Amino acid sequence: MTGSEETPSFRLAYVPGVTPAKWARIWNERLPDIPLTLHQVTAAEAPELLRAGDADAGFVRLPVDRTFFSAIPLYSETTVVVVPKDHVITAAEEVTVADLADEVLFHPLDDVLDWDAPPGEPAFERPATTEDAVELVAAGVGLLVVPQSLARLHHRRDLTYRPLTDAPQSTVALSWPEEATTELVEDFIGIVRGRTVNSTRGRQAAQPPQSAQAAQGSQDKPKRAQKPAAGKATPAGRTARARATGAKSAKPAKRGKPRRRS
Repeated sequence: MTGSEETPSFRLAYVPGVTPAKWARIWNERLPDIPLTLHQVTAAEAPELLRAGDADAGFVRLPVDRTFFSAIPLYSETTVVVVPKDHVITAAEEVTVADLADEVLFHPLDDVLDWDAPPGEPAFERPATTEDAVELVAAGVGLLVVPQSLARLHHRRDLTYRPLTDAPQSTVALSWPEEATTELVEDFIGIVRGRTVNSTRGRQAAQPPQSAQAAQGSQDKPKRAQKPAAGKATPAGRTARARATGAKSAKPAKRGKPRRRS
């Protein structure tokens, strides 16, 4: 290796709410000589990071630009409403958008839900981040609707959440620039999809030389008649031997001596 060659590595971006630890652990077990580095970025920053080539792949939230990126949807999250623990909504196991009609709802600038129109009464201003909105909910001045993973990420002891049954959901996907589908990207796709270490990782397995011709030749070659096992004879064989044996054992009949005439 020359001094100008770089040690191969894999750079993985991920957005808040995604926990890549399981996949990173499997990568380190299977490819210990290729370090994997993790980069947490906001949902808005992830596509630009990938587009600039500063990460090889990333766990992102859909949608993405499908003219540039490939994406494998992984799962859709439950949407929840974050409320103070003493809020009346906590009396229900789940709520609907209609239940929030009279509530002040924060709609942060980094919101990842694709609303046609956010429910509830709009707040005086939009918080910059989801984390800022959670602080405002804790202050008792409004509620917040987010994917469940973000509610867990920003968990506070004085807050809780309830599923919102008819709200849009956020889908997490593995994404990468389509023109940069390298072998390392294929390796990581295999890990995420649960392929075993012995799989071909989706790449076409090379066929051994002449294996196809040998297989074809074995099909074209006429089958040889099977010989009967030693000590065993076919019915036709037994008949033929019986005839031959009978012919050898047959002896000419003895002729008696002629009687002398007196």
